[in-house]
Amino acid sequence: MSYRVELLTLFPGMVSGYLGASILGKAQEKGLLSVTLTDVRDYAEGKHRVTDDAPYGGGAGMVMKPEPLVAAIEAARARQPGARALLMSPRGPTFTQGTARELARHEAGLILVCGRYEGVDERVMPFLDGELSLGDFVLTGGEVAAMAVVDAVARLVPGVLGNEASSVAESFEENLLEHPHYTRPPVFRGAEVPAVLQSGDHARIARWRRWKAIKLTQERRPDLYARLEFSKADQKLLAREEEAL
Repeated sequence: MSYRVELLTLFPGMVSGYLGASILGKAQEKGLLSVTLTDVRDYAEGKHRVTDDAPYGGGAGMVMKPEPLVAAIEAARARQPGARALLMSPRGPTFTQGTARELARHEAGLILVCGRYEGVDERVMPFLDGELSLGDFVLTGGEVAAMAVVDAVARLVPGVLGNEASSVAESFEENLLEHPHYTRPPVFRGAEVPAVLQSGDHARIARWRRWKAIKLTQERRPDLYARLEFSKADQKLLAREEEAL
């Protein structure tokens, strides 16, 4: 069954290349993922298909008009009943790996609305299921954020990555950052690949990777580290030095 996503945007050309390439493109070819790009201007009336206007009360910039945007949302909902419709907006809750997992489990799929200019007319909000933010910063539009959401969610759809195990031991699973990776050559400009990774001892390699993931999280993301729940095996592991793993 294909996971369906529809993006409502004023600039479909900005996202078509990215969403049609590499893993996302192959997932669509295999029928695992369906991505539809809808130009909001197609729902604007008049000769010039105007989608924005000056804000009431004055101020800089323009605001996306409610009529074309709501019409586009309603049409997308008709095409995709039950889909979650979310506006990419700095006001929304921050998108996390947990959010990606939740959205990937929503079989009815996803409708992402890409805002532009100074924002979206507030009267659009009742036609949405919520807002979603990529982080505490401002972009020129919601397209980049929407692409990030589609990428993160699609990777969790069964079959998209091919090797399902590859999505399990990644950063932010279990509130852990991912362990370091190495590949050939064994020595690069004097820096060697850790001997443990060349040992062939898979149990020892697993211990080393777990130890490194925990230590990196402690060093770089103390906020995540504070939420970790350590098993007895983890506690024994942390009591050891790296050389003794």
